[in-house]
Amino acid sequence: MSKTNPVEFLQEVRQETSKVTWPTRKETGLSTIMVFLFVILASVFFLIVDQILQFGVKFVFGLGG
Repeated sequence: MSKTNPVEFLQEVRQETSKVTWPTRKETGLSTIMVFLFVILASVFFLIVDQILQFGVKFVFGLGG
């Protein structure tokens, strides 16, 4: 692989970044809200699963309180 000098590299980087379709402010905000919503839903789901498993272990083995 041939080496490119730093100026050529920066030109290529600038050329490639001009091809990128950047999200709008609205799309970024909506994506952020969706991420937070799914994080909250996942944490509630795992809390419920953890409580069920904890109850099962206590019931079967009498451990944990």
